[in-house]
Amino acid sequence: MKRAFLIGAATVAAGLTAAAAVVGPELLAGYRFMDALDRYYAGYEANGGAWPQIQDSCALCHGVNGQPRDGQYAALAGQPAPYIEAQLHAFAAGRRHSAQMGPLAASLTDAQIKSLADYFSRQVADTTEAPEQDSARTQSGQATVAAKGCIACHGENLSGGPLGPRIAGQGEGYLLDQLRAFKHGQRQDPTQGMNAIAGMLTDDELEAIAHYLAGLAPQPDAR
Repeated sequence: MKRAFLIGAATVAAGLTAAAAVVGPELLAGYRFMDALDRYYAGYEANGGAWPQIQDSCALCHGVNGQPRDGQYAALAGQPAPYIEAQLHAFAAGRRHSAQMGPLAASLTDAQIKSLADYFSRQVADTTEAPEQDSARTQSGQATVAAKGCIACHGENLSGGPLGPRIAGQGEGYLLDQLRAFKHGQRQDPTQGMNAIAGMLTDDELEAIAHYLAGLAPQPDAR
């Protein structure tokens, strides 16, 4: 009887050991996944508040934390808060035209606009979509940016300043669309500075500027 009990216990132990060898790694992976998820949401809430956050609705076009990977959309990450706030009010009031942004901005309260501006201004900026290397266009764009004194408004590293937004690392498509809009009066700068500058540039110069800026790594810490 005792011998049978010992044999049975040994069999059970062997079975448990075998089961642990099979199930154990899966359980460990599960615990690690849940731990990583907990840490992610802790960081998420520390960054922007409890879920759901209003800025999540912007991610479809502007990317997670306001940093898109599609060069046709504006990068919001690292933009000066006053600039973001001003643009949202401009969209809401119809002073800046967009079939998508107009209704969205108009649905926001002043407090929500301030919250979004503060959130995106705190996010880490990155290059949206580095263009293919074209040294001639890059040099041409860099020379034009220097000649037009763009750093006066957009900051020493073109990563945003008191008067202008971050343009370093923005998508090439987005930059070119905005420069053309300023040139043709479809977008109005309240100071008319951008309209005047863009209006003096040729299409080739606009393309070269967009190409140069799109490949320029933003440096938000320099602001």
